[in-house]
Amino acid sequence: MGTENEMEPRGIRKAKVGLVVSDKMDKTVVVRVERLVPHPVYKKYVKKRTTYKAHDEKNEYSTGDRVEIIETRPISKDKRWRVARLIERPVVR
Repeated sequence: MGTENEMEPRGIRKAKVGLVVSDKMDKTVVVRVERLVPHPVYKKYVKKRTTYKAHDEKNEYSTGDRVEIIETRPISKDKRWRVARLIERPVVR
């Protein structure tokens, strides 16, 4: 197939930005991703939300954090995403 130094291209992975809504599981966070879609008849843009379970290896993200998640291999029954990076942490007063 090739030499050891050649790396096979991984392909383009999907990435989404969302808000952590739950961090109660071990090494897992629930991320809510919102998107705008046009209504088929009225053409007004409507918010749609989807929740994804994402892998958080070090349990470092908490509720309220805005994070980027990327597609990965299946980790468990529901987890197909992992947290790539922290975008914004809410200001605590």
